[in-house]
Amino acid sequence: MTYCVALRLKAGLVMLSDTRTNAGVDNVSRFRKMFTWSVPGERAVAMMTAGNLAVTQSVISQLEDAIADPSHEGDTVLSAPSIYRIAEIVGGLMQDAQQKWGAGVTAMSESIYATMLVAGQRAGGQPRLFMVYSAGNFIEATEDTPFFQLGEFKYGKPIIDRVITYDSTLEDGLTACLLSMDSTLRSNLSVGMPLDLAIVPADIFGFSENRRIEAEDANYRAMSDAWSASLREGFIKMREAPKWS
Repeated sequence: MTYCVALRLKAGLVMLSDTRTNAGVDNVSRFRKMFTWSVPGERAVAMMTAGNLAVTQSVISQLEDAIADPSHEGDTVLSAPSIYRIAEIVGGLMQDAQQKWGAGVTAMSESIYATMLVAGQRAGGQPRLFMVYSAGNFIEATEDTPFFQLGEFKYGKPIIDRVITYDSTLEDGLTACLLSMDSTLRSNLSVGMPLDLAIVPADIFGFSENRRIEAEDANYRAMSDAWSASLREGFIKMREAPKWS
């Protein structure tokens, strides 16, 4: 399975994904689910994927091929005039995949469903975040709902709901995403390390963070331990709260 989370804040974008795929207890694999592109000083774009791996890999491959092909006609991730246009391109490729393979895959009682998050900022525009569905349609994160999640989101959603608003800082956004992921890792074996992290501060048109967090990362482990200790301390303090009668 998958867990990906992305925040669209006034201060910029924060994106975090795991790398585990699971087709059963004896078939656990690791695949990258976050993909990034940038033109320093002009744009930074990140995408995260969930669902049918063949579909999402096909979409990413076609995006890469268009960039690499000098004869390609039309917009690419690196030339599109807006992040909205990039979401349209991804939606078109998702729709093409459904038309090409949908009937055959569903006939085998397999799911063709896939979802992608498209996030980024280009010069002249604002940080934007879109969720693209299998049918090719998509929605955009707003100030009222400044985050999207893919996959096994139920364990990590409460912390995001409680602490994140559009005005949250990037530091708070990063902490919330990491704690959200940590809660998911604790409760769902189909989500696993390592993690991929990308941060796009507003109006720098580039990544301040774009890296992998391994299972042995000391900072991540310290944060996880501190969060567990804080939860235990908070639970103990609840003994002092008014009792139900």
